[in-house]
Amino acid sequence: MDLTAPRQHGPISIRLARPRDARPLQDELLSNRSWLRPWEATSPDGPVSFDMRVGIRRLLQQYRDGGGVPLVMEYNGEITGQLNVWGIARGSLASATIGYWVSKRFAGRGITPTCVAMATDMCFTDLNLHRMEICIRPENRASLRVVEKLGFRYEGLRRRFIHIDGDWRDHYAFALVREEVPEGVLQRWVSGRAPSERATVPPVDRLPS
Repeated sequence: MDLTAPRQHGPISIRLARPRDARPLQDELLSNRSWLRPWEATSPDGPVSFDMRVGIRRLLQQYRDGGGVPLVMEYNGEITGQLNVWGIARGSLASATIGYWVSKRFAGRGITPTCVAMATDMCFTDLNLHRMEICIRPENRASLRVVEKLGFRYEGLRRRFIHIDGDWRDHYAFALVREEVPEGVLQRWVSGRAPSERATVPPVDRLPS
């Protein structure tokens, strides 16, 4: 798969990560520790490497192997965060998961929902995937607003699903399949047709946020 051409909507864009992105990404991570730590994946086996050079190399190898797509998010050409498509499954599943983070200084500009929409459209068209999933901690209101804005459908509660910030954390799962968005996720959102109510968590699954 060749996804080297960036996707852009106004001043916001996503593109494939490059080795030289390691330094600016690491700078953003280090300057946003308190902002990002509650949502960062950790390992029950102990501390993981914080070297973005190593991380980018691993992500690009996964890309070459067909298992993921590491993207950087930009605003007016400046790196604002990361968006990773991971766990790509082919064959009868044709699915993947999206994860992301954005620097606090760029929050509130519509960068994350725009990039998630463009990445989902890319996966449905360029990668010919059928289903995209996003899993979010119940406490992460900013991330929950992303799936609400884009009309992702709530699919269920996953107990102690991912090791985050030092412990196993519950997550809400949201998804879209290609047939739900024939016009594209981005186009549906910017035209005001995204059904935000589809991301509503039912009372039986609702956890403190």
